[in-house]
Amino acid sequence: MEAVAKLNNFPTSPRKARLVADLIRGKKVSQALGILSHQPQAAAPILKKVLMSAVANWQEKNAEITIDDAELVVKTIFVDSGRMLKRLRPAPQGRAHRIRKRSHHVTLVVDNVATPVEAPAEKEVKTEE
Repeated sequence: MEAVAKLNNFPTSPRKARLVADLIRGKKVSQALGILSHQPQAAAPILKKVLMSAVANWQEKNAEITIDDAELVVKTIFVDSGRMLKRLRPAPQGRAHRIRKRSHHVTLVVDNVATPVEAPAEKEVKTEE
């Protein structure tokens, strides 16, 4: 059973957040928390909070299983661009330059390693004899 946590419109560039997200994709939750707690980037503590939220959501869905017994893995994590605030900055000779203050959305999915993956059902192919 997988659990999802989302964060919307966080005011950091999505490109900078993707660098940190790539570090924890596919890792165990305990290992991902260790990686995020030692990263100097500004997006690391934010992704750590989102990861902890996903673990809490998983625990809420699976009250009968303890977190210690489950081997939770960061199944998917992706960072999308959010809204962009557009500002103007004065430039020489009466011109103006556009400043784009970017934001991003984070979606993180946590799943148990022991969860069996269901294969799609094979379609029957009729052969002419």
